[in-house]
Amino acid sequence: MSFHEHETKRTTVKRQPDDPRVTHLVRAGTIRVALFLPQYANDPLTGELRGVGTGIAGIAFARALAAQIGIEARIDGYPTPAAVVESLKAGSCDMAFLGIEPSRAAELDFSPPLFQFDYSFLVPPGSSIQRVPDADRSGLRIAVVRNHASTLALSRIVTHAELIGSELPDAAFELLRAGGADALAFPRDVLSNYSAKLPGSRVLEDSYGVNRVGAAIRKGQAGLLAYIGAFVAETKASGMIQRAIERGGLLGFRVEPDAKS
Repeated sequence: MSFHEHETKRTTVKRQPDDPRVTHLVRAGTIRVALFLPQYANDPLTGELRGVGTGIAGIAFARALAAQIGIEARIDGYPTPAAVVESLKAGSCDMAFLGIEPSRAAELDFSPPLFQFDYSFLVPPGSSIQRVPDADRSGLRIAVVRNHASTLALSRIVTHAELIGSELPDAAFELLRAGGADALAFPRDVLSNYSAKLPGSRVLEDSYGVNRVGAAIRKGQAGLLAYIGAFVAETKASGMIQRAIERGGLLGFRVEPDAKS
């Protein structure tokens, strides 16, 4: 379920001619966009939802898409990726930004990738782990977030270390900080933020995978998928996604190259 924390952006642009692929969104007057932790945070004073990491670029894309259609963009916060997937399948939201993983592609449809970033490990002070392969040894424990794309990717390559799952990113970090894990696996930009909270900790220089993030929608909406896919190409070509990455200071993020590149 949603945290019921949402942000609605009212557009004032001139309406484009109606496109039958987005008629249902025009009729509703809004596109409901789902973010999950850590893609957003709530302001401690106002409670207002703001984008973090992927959420920064995702909100920029959603607002631009809504503006082109001539509707509003409503941003809702959910606790986990699994909750977002279920919301999309149930029709409780219209679009989300998820790593394009095979298990997810079986349940949802994805646009071409918007951007990508890498996964790495955060290790505590004094750790002997220097590179990613060092963490995959018997007796070592890696803290992960259940159902996150970083965990799905890691589970395909780890053969010796134990993966210890938590529902939320902060809980996985606390496991590392408390000594319950030898490394934390997650996207590099989030690990850098956690490292600042644990003096002496390090984010490894190498990575164990790349997350290619696309706009995800419920299956069976071929017209909407084509519309969003075309808009993905436009925003990448215009530099809008790159500017969102730069404004947000998103470490390790880069625009996903087109397939023909």
